[in-house]
Amino acid sequence: MHTRPLRLHIATLGCSKNLYDSERLAAALEGRFALSHSADLELADVVVLNTCGFIDRAKQESVEAILHYAAARRAGKIRRLYVIGCLVARDRTTLATELPEVDGFFTHAEYEQLIYELQGDLRRYLLGERRRSGYPHHAYLKISEGCNRKCSFCAIPLMRGPHQSRPMEAILAEARRLISEGVREISLIAQDLTYYGLDLYGKRRLAELLEKLASLPGIGWIRLHYAYPAGFPREILPIIRAATPICKYLDIPLQHISDSILRKMRRGLTRQKTEALINEIREKVPGIVLRSTFIVGFPGETEAEFEELMHFLEAYRLERVGAFLYSHEEGTAAYTLPDDVPARVKRRRYHDLMTLQQRISYEWNQQWVGEIIEVLVDERQNDLAIARSAGDALEVDNLVYIRDASKRLAAGEFARVRVVGAGPYELWAEPL
Repeated sequence: MHTRPLRLHIATLGCSKNLYDSERLAAALEGRFALSHSADLELADVVVLNTCGFIDRAKQESVEAILHYAAARRAGKIRRLYVIGCLVARDRTTLATELPEVDGFFTHAEYEQLIYELQGDLRRYLLGERRRSGYPHHAYLKISEGCNRKCSFCAIPLMRGPHQSRPMEAILAEARRLISEGVREISLIAQDLTYYGLDLYGKRRLAELLEKLASLPGIGWIRLHYAYPAGFPREILPIIRAATPICKYLDIPLQHISDSILRKMRRGLTRQKTEALINEIREKVPGIVLRSTFIVGFPGETEAEFEELMHFLEAYRLERVGAFLYSHEEGTAAYTLPDDVPARVKRRRYHDLMTLQQRISYEWNQQWVGEIIEVLVDERQNDLAIARSAGDALEVDNLVYIRDASKRLAAGEFARVRVVGAGPYELWAEPL
């Protein structure tokens, strides 16, 4: 008798690093299961939920997802449920006690055990193979795992462990494989790109890695995410400027600008050093787009310190900015401080910061009207091609909407377009 293979649904919450992990698991399991990325429980026999434990909001989303799938497990809609990832690393004991419906909990360090339990192909996992999701022309490429930084607000080292660089040969081999699969944009990810190589080679080797990646035949765009500002390797700046494939784009989380808050955050730098770094980056890589994130409502943050941050944003006009409300995370150094900024004040400061940044973003975008830019088309919706410029990362930055009734532009293609309009977070363009 012929029986259909069990259907496996991998649900991923959180950041791009989690997505990368899920894609590796999918490659190891696709020979054993019919893989699904549908949220429809009627299509799943087995569910693997990859959780996030970064801040309160992310943890709540993960808990709600676990409860949703656990209810389906009790009702017999799915046969097995496994919960993996960051939230497990933070709170496995509580989760296992309160959720007996879950068939297994696994941290990042235990994914090989999960593959063994599900009778997957461990060899494919160890070789770093992936079954990618999302746009076929885009891929994340993780160059290291974990973090050695001691930021007082951050629980990631508790969940992901210390920094571990991947061998350069393995990264380059994976990049070649992605290019052969038709990937046009590779986004380099790590908790801290700038630390790459210190643990493995005894020195920072991000500059060498970038040079080798940029020289690969057929490479499209290379984008850099999560560059820690303290100890920033200046030697990568001439490479970013000179290497055509490397987007003139840098994601560099600053978190705050007040010296007193930076000191309590244990960020390892001051306002003066931060401003000097931004000035140097912009001087050595003209036209670079800087993306950053900031935390509002850190313990003890006064109105004056928040206003200092607002004045800094007004003065330095970073092109892309996101913000978080401070989350009081057990196990971090900041957890010993009183979480004394009221929730309503945190929300008001977040609103004020993002309102200011919306105006700055709008003014930046207005400068592009009439200009010709290169874009990468992500998808089509009827007569619109939806794309991004080299200054826009997937899912977090601006979009470029191109009126293309003739349907000349296809997803996965680079194109040159003329910008004809702009809003705070989007450009409108026409194909040349």
